[in-house]
Amino acid sequence: MKALKSLVMSGREVLPIVEGGKGIAVSTGASSGAWAAAGGIGTFSGVNADSYDAQGKVVPQIYHGKSRKERHEELIAFAIKGGIAQAQQAHEISGGQGRLHMNVLWEMGGAEPILQGILEGAKGMIHGVTCGAGMPYRVAEIAEKFGISYYPIVSSARAFRALWLRAFNKHRDGLGGVVYEDPWLAGGHNGLSNSEDPKTPEDPMPRVIALRAQMNEYGLQDTPIVMAGGVWWISDWEHWLDNPEVGPIAFQFGTRPLLTQESPISDAWKKRLLTLKKGDIFLNKFSPTGFYSSAVNNAFIEDLKARSERQIAYTHEQVGAHTESFQVGVVGHPVFLTSADTARVHAWQSQGYTKALRTPDSTLVFVLPETAREILKDQTNCMGCLSACLFSNWAQNEAGTTGRMPDPRSFCIQKTLQNISHDGDVEKSLMFSGHNAYRFAEDPFYANGVIPTVKQLVERIATGY
Repeated sequence: MKALKSLVMSGREVLPIVEGGKGIAVSTGASSGAWAAAGGIGTFSGVNADSYDAQGKVVPQIYHGKSRKERHEELIAFAIKGGIAQAQQAHEISGGQGRLHMNVLWEMGGAEPILQGILEGAKGMIHGVTCGAGMPYRVAEIAEKFGISYYPIVSSARAFRALWLRAFNKHRDGLGGVVYEDPWLAGGHNGLSNSEDPKTPEDPMPRVIALRAQMNEYGLQDTPIVMAGGVWWISDWEHWLDNPEVGPIAFQFGTRPLLTQESPISDAWKKRLLTLKKGDIFLNKFSPTGFYSSAVNNAFIEDLKARSERQIAYTHEQVGAHTESFQVGVVGHPVFLTSADTARVHAWQSQGYTKALRTPDSTLVFVLPETAREILKDQTNCMGCLSACLFSNWAQNEAGTTGRMPDPRSFCIQKTLQNISHDGDVEKSLMFSGHNAYRFAEDPFYANGVIPTVKQLVERIATGY
């Protein structure tokens, strides 16, 4: 394989190997600090990161506010304190080697005050910020204020063009690189547009070449592109190296750092990764963000699938075939179903799915009574972890609501990610994963259940494998 050439990123020459940031509490100071110490770019998550008490134990994020807005303010305070703690830990472990970045999601609740609060409290420890999940127009201005580089995450040349023309052209010197995230293969939330088929992945190379051409129009020929999503062995991408159509290129690894000694995920999660097979990763649209997301097809996902399948349309009046009266709850006016749907409802009820919940799309989903109680409790306990949430109908605006009915077909993403990142059941929690995670079971590097250190992994990746 061609030798990897170092690049200057965030003010220092580094290996073009970047750790992908994964929240909540998955990309930590321990993993990112070790990655930077190995000569690459380590990335910790600034999304509701953990903080620690005097004994070094994780401080539980327990909310006491009576209103969503009060709990939202608590969430911001937790996130800032946790992000500073992770930056400090990463800074100490890195020993001044490599570079340290923080990853934030623009669509997370309180993105701007959290980003500014962490950068203020960890001055000199963070060298760059990566930001996606939305259109982060203001991230460039914030990064410039603190004298660090910014790395927008995009999935198309068109998205970068919009960011550049609206905001980034005013802050060109701070642009450290552009992260191209494959919307079909990357883990977590994916940037698929309405014009793209989630079931038909596209070759990333023409899309990256189009991004480079767009960047070249703006005089950004020397600005690196970071390829993210679907990267396992760099040898698979050898034709990208020294390719003038691609230009300066670095590679981001989000999934492989999960299986290291420094990775904070549970042993059960690590063992599960070693058993995955091709096709076990599911691209779905259950997320309360409204984005597609990529996760392991476990019991948690299966329950969401089944919930949406137990769904029928209703009308408020007798219209067309909707002639069968059906009472939702114990009070209020009945709705009307078709006779075929009424038969389906009776079958679901006989199986115990007796509770009908309304959705924003004039449909009913049928769930177990205990599931209905859990959904209502989670919606009531919302702390505004997103800028807008389909599940709870929270929105980061004066009204504190999206104006739409809460959607019981989704879930509380804060709850399930906190659960799995703090030793929760890996089958009953959302397990984000890139689509290449099945390669853990096939890659000889992990034979016999070997779990490397971050240093060993970075050294291995640098060889091409």
